Amino acid sequence: MKIAIGADHGGYRLKDELVPIIEALGHEIEDVGCDCEQSVDYPDYALPVCEMVASGKADRGILICGTGIGMSIAANKYPGIRCALVHDIFSAKATREHNDTNVLAMGERVIGPGVAGEIVKVWLETLFSNEGRHVGRIEKVMQLENRFSVHP
Repeated sequence: MKIAIGADHGGYRLKDELVPIIEALGHEIEDVGCDCEQSVDYPDYALPVCEMVASGKADRGILICGTGIGMSIAANKYPGIRCALVHDIFSAKATREHNDTNVLAMGERVIGPGVAGEIVKVWLETLFSNEGRHVGRIEKVMQLENRFSVHP
């Protein structure tokens, strides 16, 4: 798979540790930054990752900030994105099986690189279950997105 990854100043170190892990799993990486500890705005890094995923230029996206909260909020504003904020392995598996998430958000200040690496591995390897109840719920979420989206 092609994975788009982005982080702000609060998450770039964890991003840099995850890139080789993802590559070792056999995936291609598109790193949109940032690569510094100078304060930057997380939406500026969430947007290109979400654009790549929504357009099909990337299969999935990973976003990292200090807590993961800002990135997940920004990502979920983008049409077609289902981003989950995850800090444990059970949730990583469940959010793929049940919610067919296409973007993962994590917080560098919340979890360490070992746990983050395991979360990414499980999230990338877990398939959507395609169970009727989960498909129906995702369809309802997409209906909400379409109902409340502003179309030019």
